Formats: sequence, structure tokens, C-alpha cells
Amino acid sequence: LGLLYQEYRDKSTRQEIETRRLQDSQTDPEESSPSEETPSEAEPTSTTESKAPPQISLLRNSNSRFNLWQDLPEIRSSGVLSILQPDEIKLQEAMFELVTSEASYYKSLNLLVSHFMENERLKKILHQSEAHILFSNVLDVMAVSERFLLDLEQRVEENIVISDVCDIVYQHTVNHFSVYITYVSNQTYQERAYKQLLQDKPAFREVISQLELDPKCKGLSFSSFLILPFQRITRLKLLVQNILKKVEEKSDRETTALDAHKELETVVKACNEGVRKMSRTEQMISIQKKLEFKIKSVPIISHSRWLLKQGELQQMNGPKTSRTLRTKKLFREIYLFLFNDLLVICRQIPGDKYQVFDSAPRGLLRVEELEDQGQSLANVFILRLLENADDREASYMLKASSQSEMKRWMISLAPNRRTKFVSFTSRLVDCPQIQCVHPYVAQQPDELSLELADVLNILDKTDDGWIFGERLHDQERGWFPSSMGEEILNPKIRAQNLKECFRVHKSDDSQRRKLGSRSRQ
Repeated sequence: LGLLYQEYRDKSTRQEIETRRLQDSQTDPEESSPSEETPSEAEPTSTTESKAPPQISLLRNSNSRFNLWQDLPEIRSSGVLSILQPDEIKLQEAMFELVTSEASYYKSLNLLVSHFMENERLKKILHQSEAHILFSNVLDVMAVSERFLLDLEQRVEENIVISDVCDIVYQHTVNHFSVYITYVSNQTYQERAYKQLLQDKPAFREVISQLELDPKCKGLSFSSFLILPFQRITRLKLLVQNILKKVEEKSDRETTALDAHKELETVVKACNEGVRKMSRTEQMISIQKKLEFKIKSVPIISHSRWLLKQGELQQMNGPKTSRTLRTKKLFREIYLFLFNDLLVICRQIPGDKYQVFDSAPRGLLRVEELEDQGQSLANVFILRLLENADDREASYMLKASSQSEMKRWMISLAPNRRTKFVSFTSRLVDCPQIQCVHPYVAQQPDELSLELADVLNILDKTDDGWIFGERLHDQERGWFPSSMGEEILNPKIRAQNLKECFRVHKSDDSQRRKLGSRSRQ
């Protein structure tokens, strides 16, 4: 708990990566990792039952750096480690990590408020509206974290063996965690305001730099404190998933963990949607201004529409018989805007404008790859519009700049097309997997941002270093560089990852089945 949350989170995810590496190198995934082994120095247990449970003072001691429940002096001296089964000890560790990480998170939030937000020099520099955009409702978020932590502390101190924490997570998620949605939805404006202040106000830049140099911040940037709430609510869902993987099936603790996970997933999705909605609306307005219609105009801006991919491709000129003619250019540039429900095909014209000459609903698109056609037709695919702007079928032969760009376009244009490797949702026994060892921030709408220790199924890959993956914990899909991860080679570990994933999401599956049966009725 001497660690700020940024340090705690980084340390925890790095440890998770190393544990998975160790498991991957073993033949039996059930073998314990070093961090999960029961200490051999556990003391005799003859007096355990007669002793009153000692209070755990960890949460009261801000200088404590214990990482494991089993390393606490109170636990080691109680003799309880020689009574509990190894699986129960792993569960205790998972629950304890949720508690200690919340304490570390609260410490970092407190520093954001006391060291930055309430700094007198900063208050004088910032206008009230600027401060509001920059810090949003962080005081509400901190108050919610404090209340949550107090309830967790109380549960830990009730008994030396933690009974459960997911019931507390559930109650707080349902009743209090909506403050996270408000904070995270403001993220787009927050980032923009911060960049603008750094650019326009030298005094702001100077004060922030000085505050960051304070030893309290441990070399961490101001922006790393601002993004804490979004990181925490996402991480909290993963910590509950970790508990869920370790509780007994069909037990009361499994029920509370599933309930807590479901509610957290709702909050996380609302947070993500809040961020996307802000940026998508602005993006759609910007695109609408750039388009000029040569055909019948299509209204672009819609609350239910967003951009999936945009970019330049080469369109082959004329019929297929003209491919061998050298008297004219074989390809000409076209520009595509692909939305979640619509494709718009354009040509770029002067003034950063685009002239639209065709369009089609996304559901009426089909793609086909051309193979072994020679160098001039490398990375070429056929795009068919079953019903275009003129209410007829149209075909385009398109050339991409690379193999990865071709595959990215094909998967975006026709998402239900079979990929090289099949998604885990098909219930395959095995599927290539990769774990993230370097964080990645998506640069394009069809890319996937990665956090350390994320595990993904590999759905497709290219020869030039890109992977199309599906993250196990939330089923989000997207492209990322293959250099960001390490492939999981042990088939037993891959099977174990899938099994755990099915278990975590089984409540979602049963809900979908219920809805399906209702709709059939």
C-alpha cells in the first residue's frame, strides 16, 4: 500500500504476465506459480480454533507493502494456511487483491485532489469552467471509492478468512458507481482542455511541471492521475473475473461474483459508450462537411451511426479484359468511408473534399480475395455491392497498399466472413491465443487498444506483422501489431483460458438463451 495505484497496477499486471509465461512453459497448467504457493513455514494449528480472529491492520498502515494475503503476519501466525485447501488460498488472494488495489487507488485519487486540484497556484491560473472540465466530478468519484473501501475493510476485519467481497462490489456498483460514467464520458473534453491549457497558458504548464516533480508523485505524470477512474473501473471488472474463476461452481460465492460482474460490465460499457458518443458526434459532423454528392444525397449524421474505417484504395479501371493494356493507368485512387451501417465511395477533390459517386448499406456488401494473380494484382480483392445507389448490383476491383491493409478492409466490409482462425464463441476446443506484453493505443477505428496481460484469441494474422484478435474478457475485436504480444503455445493453458472465459460469461449466455426463447414464442 506504499504504492500509488499506477505503480500497483503495473506491478500486478507484470506479475500476471510472468505467471502466465511460467504456466505456458509447464506441461501441467494446474501447477502453482511461485506467487500462489502456500508458504512452507506455516505454524501449527492446534490453537487456531480457540483464538479470536486477529484484526488485519494492513489497511490502517499506509507504509505497509505486503502484496499477498498469506504473507500477512496475522495470517502466518494463525496457522490457517495449513488448514485451507490450495484453491481456497488462491481465492483469498484474489479477494484480497481487490481490497488492497482499491486502497492504492484511493491513495492516488487523494493525491490528485490534494496535490493538484486544491493547489492554490493552480486555482488562481484556472478559470472555474476550465477546472470543472479538467477535474470533472473527481470529488464524487473519490467519495464513492472511500465508502467502498471502508466496507471492504470492514469485511476483511470481520474474520481472518475473507468470506466474500463480490456482494459488496455488487451493492456499490448498483447504487454508487454511476459517478464513473459521468467522469469517463467527460474524457474527450478533458484531454482536449488539458492540451489546450498546456499550449495557451505557460503558467499552467510551469505549475504542473513543478507539481509532477514532487517526490509524492514518484515520477508519474499529471495525466496518469486524470485517467485513474477509467482504468480502475475496467480493472475492477477483471479482478471480479479473477475471483469468479476461483470460486466453487454453483456456490453462493459464484452467484454473487456473477451478479457483481454483470453490473460492472454494464457500467464499463456505459463508460465506453459515453467516450465514443462524444468523439463520434464530432467526427460525423466533420465528415458530413467534407462530402459532396454526385449521386442522390444520403444523410450522414445519425445517432446510431459511427465510422468504422476510412482510407484510400486503388480501383482497377475498365473491364477485366483491359488489365493487359498498358496504354492507360491500370488503377486510379478512390476513397472509402465505411460506417457501421453504410459504405460511401468517393474520389478526393481539391479543398480536402470528397465527391461521392456510389454507396450501399453495409449489410449488402460482399468481398472476395484474388489469389495468385501476379505482382500487379497483389493485395487485390473484389468488393460487390448487392444493391448500390442506383438500386443495382455493382462490383469494384480494389487494390490495397499491403496484405494487412487488404485483410483489414475485407474484415471491416464483411464482418461475418470466415477468418483464418475461428472465434472462441464458436466453442472450438482450441484456438491460437496471444497475451499482451506491451500496451498499445489504437490509431485507427478498426484497431484494438491493448492493456498489459490482456489475453486474446487470434482470429487472423498477416505476413507483415498484424493480428486480428478477440479479447477474452470483453469480446472486443480489432487489429494490433503482433509485436505487442507473445503467443501462448501450451494447448492446456489455451483450453483453460477458454474454459474460464465461458464460465465468466455464462450468465450472459443464459440471458441470451432466455431472450431467444421469448422471441421464438
